[in-house]
Amino acid sequence: MIVLLKLFIAHLTGDFLLQPEKWVRAKEEKKLGAWQLYCHSLLHGVLVLLLMWDTSFWMWALLIAFVHLVIDSFKLLVQKNNTKRALFFIDQLLHFISIYAIWLLYEGKYFSFSFLKNANLLLLIVLIIFLTRPVSFAVKIFISKWTPDTEAGDDVVSLQSAGMNIGILERLLVFVFMINNEWQAVGFLLAAKSVFRFGNLQEAKDRKLTEYILIGTLLSFGIAVLTGMGYQYVIALKLGY
Repeated sequence: MIVLLKLFIAHLTGDFLLQPEKWVRAKEEKKLGAWQLYCHSLLHGVLVLLLMWDTSFWMWALLIAFVHLVIDSFKLLVQKNNTKRALFFIDQLLHFISIYAIWLLYEGKYFSFSFLKNANLLLLIVLIIFLTRPVSFAVKIFISKWTPDTEAGDDVVSLQSAGMNIGILERLLVFVFMINNEWQAVGFLLAAKSVFRFGNLQEAKDRKLTEYILIGTLLSFGIAVLTGMGYQYVIALKLGY
């Protein structure tokens, strides 16, 4: 595990701490013709060797640098302005998966899907997915009959899908706090949102808008709390508490 952690440290250091912004721009402009691309990949191999402090690890470091080069090259070739954000996350996911796979090879292990037989983990995944877009759509449909003519005032511009994404993050945080018995953190989160929303509601001077937002917020928080309590109840039953 120590080796794996060192490999992740090398990746995060090379990709985010030691990669100048001008290197990123050069790679996006010149793509495979940018020398920065190759230096960046080589840097990852050097960082791995430094962290491992073992010259016999050079073949694995070279493999990591090569795989990093392949993934980055693929991203640069298919990347467009409208796909840059999505490809960033895909790129990082591929890097982490490749590092994990190389670590498994180094340790002489093999990848196992045995975790899919873990009922607790599968339940956790189901509930996390449930708290994202499914609950967003359910809340939106439930409060649709109270939707005011304007949600933020005529002169206020809102970010696209901001409300839905904020709601998803809120519910996931509440769920995490709940399953860790951090009730005070749930209260803090609710209070924090109330403070941020207070200015907008005060400026709007619209009672219907205030009530609409309160219904949506309390419903969203309530579902997250009940989901967290449900998860704890199921786990307690399995453990025989």
